[in-house]
Amino acid sequence: MKVIVMGCGRVGSQVSQLLARMGHEVTVIDHDANALARLGADFKGKVVRGIGFDRSVLLEAGVETAEAFVAASSSDNANIVAARTARNIFHVPRVVARLYDPLRAEIYQRLGLTTISTTGWGAERIVEVVTHTDLDVLHLFRDGGTTMVRIEIPARLNGYQVFQLNVPGEVLVVTITRSDQTFIPVSGTEFHEGDIVHLAVIPTSMNRLEEMLGIERSQL
Repeated sequence: MKVIVMGCGRVGSQVSQLLARMGHEVTVIDHDANALARLGADFKGKVVRGIGFDRSVLLEAGVETAEAFVAASSSDNANIVAARTARNIFHVPRVVARLYDPLRAEIYQRLGLTTISTTGWGAERIVEVVTHTDLDVLHLFRDGGTTMVRIEIPARLNGYQVFQLNVPGEVLVVTITRSDQTFIPVSGTEFHEGDIVHLAVIPTSMNRLEEMLGIERSQL
């Protein structure tokens, strides 16, 4: 996966290094050369020095072909501008913005941006959200313990029951939307192809959920 990380502070540098070690193609943007030096000499990605929401800088970083964008600078305003530019102008499919102000985070979540609003969130959680591209992450709870995910039931799961997808303490089917009607299912409710399902998932169980859904992870 081709990922751009804007901001090379503590979180941004960790996210970049983790993604690069996983085999992803990572480009890091920061205006401060000293910040970029955090990555170390063994960093296998690319670095671009400049303002992360500047169009020419984004183009140099390869935003037109990026599959994910992480805005992790120390400025809420810069992160939001960069995230909205990546999503709305360059149509990057997976965009995550780090915000310090939780009130702003709630506003931008309603606009469809995935936001992380606490410094307590680790780089590992950001990487998990960015790399699980087949799961539509809707909300990241502030303590980092649970993620709300939306999926569309594929044909192969038609007739399966809710209890077959629930994993105690890890995955919980919360709602099903069918024919424009949303309801809370019971354990014996059957899935229909095309159902829109919302699930609460702990971040470390995202791989398990993908396996249960029959989603094949891309080979790196």
